[in-house]
Amino acid sequence: MRLIQQPSRCLATFPWAKFRRKKGGAKAHVLYDIVAQVPVFHTVTTASKHDSVAMFTIACDPNAYYVFDRVCDSFKELYKIHLTSSFYVVRAKTNLKYKVVRWKRRIPKNILTGAEVKLTGYLSEKKYPDSFRLIRFYDAEDEREFTSLANAKHISTIDVADLYKKRWLVELFFKWLKQHLIDRQNSST
Repeated sequence: MRLIQQPSRCLATFPWAKFRRKKGGAKAHVLYDIVAQVPVFHTVTTASKHDSVAMFTIACDPNAYYVFDRVCDSFKELYKIHLTSSFYVVRAKTNLKYKVVRWKRRIPKNILTGAEVKLTGYLSEKKYPDSFRLIRFYDAEDEREFTSLANAKHISTIDVADLYKKRWLVELFFKWLKQHLIDRQNSST
């Protein structure tokens, strides 16, 4: 999900997308099929709407994998995905409150932590009462650490890390989308 914002043009084109007094902004929420490399669902909201609002509108398919950035860290919605027998991988927020239920032994190279955890915050625990996986991994290409949460307990920790890295395909799609939308908008003025 990305913010597409060109202040004066956005309000002229989308008067409903008022973001601030003199600014407009639209946010595209896209469910992207990484195998087919096409969007399968999309909605556009004002820039002021939180990304979790769009999560309410996604119909989850059983046995499908949903990969989100940390802005989509809505435990109520993640639990909804879990209850539909679907799987998610989401980047964890840095202030996540949890307790370790079980540590993963024998972890592969570049995996720093593998554990099954439960939320400890009062509201978070109510929204997501089951345990899930927490995987910290080092991405050698970007030379960065990432912490992901996943409910897919049947796949390896390295598979969870790879799924999160595939989210980059979505970022490339948004880059392409912005370039083509802004280029067309600039050429039409």
